[in-house]
Amino acid sequence: MKSTIFKYAPGFLSCAVIAVIAQGIAKFFPSIGAALFAIAIGVVCGNTFLNKPSFDAGTRFSERSLLEYSIVLTGATLMLSDILALGLNGLAFIACQMALTVTVAYWIGRKMGFGKKFSLLMGAGNAVCGSSAIATVSPVVKADSKDKGISITIVNVTGTILMVVLPVVTGILYQHEVMHTSAMIGGTLQSIGQVIASAQLVGGPVVETATIFKIIRIVFIVLVALVYSRMDAERDDAPLFAKRESGERKEVKAGVPWFIIGFFIMAVLHSVGLIPAPLSQAAKLVSQQFEIIALAAIGMRVKFKDLVAEGPKAMLYGVSVGTCQVLFALVLIRVFIG
Repeated sequence: MKSTIFKYAPGFLSCAVIAVIAQGIAKFFPSIGAALFAIAIGVVCGNTFLNKPSFDAGTRFSERSLLEYSIVLTGATLMLSDILALGLNGLAFIACQMALTVTVAYWIGRKMGFGKKFSLLMGAGNAVCGSSAIATVSPVVKADSKDKGISITIVNVTGTILMVVLPVVTGILYQHEVMHTSAMIGGTLQSIGQVIASAQLVGGPVVETATIFKIIRIVFIVLVALVYSRMDAERDDAPLFAKRESGERKEVKAGVPWFIIGFFIMAVLHSVGLIPAPLSQAAKLVSQQFEIIALAAIGMRVKFKDLVAEGPKAMLYGVSVGTCQVLFALVLIRVFIG
């Protein structure tokens, strides 16, 4: 127990301190908000004096686990009517956006000379939920650790860039109207942390609505894994959906993450009145603190050396897919949301 605490403490405490500093600075620049300051300070610290292996475990915990807890607590602040407000048009937007993203990621990857497995990982990572989706489908396509590592890096970098760009785009195009802005941010960005960070730059109900868009995408990871299980990723010269020999089947282990289930349970409890208003407000406050700490961790885990190591070709691949995602979203928002 004590060894576990010492393992996580350096990284977690660093992120917590950065979060406090970011919120202090944000009081003087309320239009910018604590989210961007937390990420920016995290990037600077994580690439300078805090760039040590001893911080990795704590920052990994802060980025992943605290965000998961934050999402569960967010459910305690929402009603089922808020979630259902997306409607069939919202679901259709998400489904089309994801299908187009997987398709274009695979097509661009193959045109640029990347292998099937790497291209499919890039498709899942960009379409669903970043590194979590890549980890889920990697065993399905039997990807090696190198393809997995590179795709996670490129997807996260692409999402970090879009995280800052999209609030500017939605401000120009939609004047930050809630549903349109939320669809763009929640339907495009790669990880749940990036969605929350980007939505925080806009503020207001966009944070909750964009999170709902993202959560629906995460639920769809089950369908993506099932589709991938029907593909032939082993032979680069064979069609993607080539017929396999009889009896050859892939075991698919994909399920809805625990924190998504927790989110919906909390939303149901709140909707039926089992979570009183003071408790809901406390959940929102704690959730916001977890978010800022997690965003500081996201910043600390962006390493400049990783970007240089992947090379310009891989980076061009990621930026190309991200650009296509934004263009798809612009069209689909117009079609399904108006």
